[in-house]
Amino acid sequence: QSCPSRQQLLATIRQMQQLLKGQETRFAEGLRAVRSRLSTLHASLAKAPPEPPPASCPALQAPADGKKFGSKYLSGHEVHFACDPGFQLLGSSTRTCQANGSWTGQEPRCAEISQCSSSPCQNGGTCVEGLNQHKCLCPQQWTGASCQDQAQTAPPAWSVTDDPAFSRQPRCAQIARTQQCRCEPGFHMSGTAANGLCQDLNECEVYKRDGGPRLCAHACVNLPGSYRCACPDGYVLLGDRKSCEDIDECALAQDNCPGDSACVNTGGGFQCVSPQCPPPAANVTYVKTSPFQCERNPCPMESRSCQQAPKTISFHYLPLPSRLLTPTPLFRMATAGAPGRPGPDSLRFGIVGGNHRGHFVVQRSDRQTGELILVQSLRGPQTIQVDVDMSEYLDRVFQAKHLSKITLFVSAYEF
Repeated sequence: QSCPSRQQLLATIRQMQQLLKGQETRFAEGLRAVRSRLSTLHASLAKAPPEPPPASCPALQAPADGKKFGSKYLSGHEVHFACDPGFQLLGSSTRTCQANGSWTGQEPRCAEISQCSSSPCQNGGTCVEGLNQHKCLCPQQWTGASCQDQAQTAPPAWSVTDDPAFSRQPRCAQIARTQQCRCEPGFHMSGTAANGLCQDLNECEVYKRDGGPRLCAHACVNLPGSYRCACPDGYVLLGDRKSCEDIDECALAQDNCPGDSACVNTGGGFQCVSPQCPPPAANVTYVKTSPFQCERNPCPMESRSCQQAPKTISFHYLPLPSRLLTPTPLFRMATAGAPGRPGPDSLRFGIVGGNHRGHFVVQRSDRQTGELILVQSLRGPQTIQVDVDMSEYLDRVFQAKHLSKITLFVSAYEF
């Protein structure tokens, strides 16, 4: 075989160059087409409105006397609700956040479970609600926890029989050839079906005699078919309709204290106080620097008795309920060093006066603080004074003494 000539090789090379040139042209056209499509897609996306953020719903609160489970309020999230013991859930126990920003279901609330709603009393007995319990008050011929047993008893002592305002005619109906009569809630059938009368039940007396929980924090007032709670003067009935809260006459400007005195709120009333600094004695004199504080004037260098006298005297007034549980911290004393001066490295506390009769102790709560603690319960009404001093020492050398004169106004009531 003869080798290809030089002319043949050149022709072959030219053919390959033309082939490559065509491939390059087609590849470039493909790239241009892809680039054009990408540009068109980018432009359409840039002009499109931005995607809205995920929908969220308003925050939900736990119902009164209940709990809430779940703290995310975005679309699709759920929040669950439950009630405390003694309450039942009304409304939706689960609510879901929708895409339109609103919650599914109804707002939940917790309602106190009425133990009388299930009609637990048989044979015409009347159900009376108490605190977390109920009682069945039975007609004369029935007895037992739910009036399930027959008995012959005298009219109940807790019925009101001598006041026409506390009596009602029974509601009677003819059922299967027999007449059946019943009383409204809070009333008790007295007599026979033929001549019976509905007499009021004195709920206050029922719970007092049975030694059950007190219906009211202070006074119970019987009403026809019901009762209400009342508070002493100077107190207001709370929303639970059973508890009493003190009225702050000072905050409400209901006091009549003269201009040179200050009003101090107490349980059921107020006191007008005007503390005075001690009169001058020897080299010791005081000046009143605020309505409730006196400061000692500078002492002569040679007067040791003046240096030993209290540097400050402060006056404090505390209202207390009667029979407060003990031990209870009542008052705290502390010290702080002045800027640029070293503070005391040791403190001593003590009870130095008053008519406390052993009701209090003073103990250190930390290095710079002491507390006055009530250790024996106080019965009101009475006023107690106790004087507490705090002595400062630096390198075991006495520096200064501070006296706190504390007055306790003990209420006549335990609330």
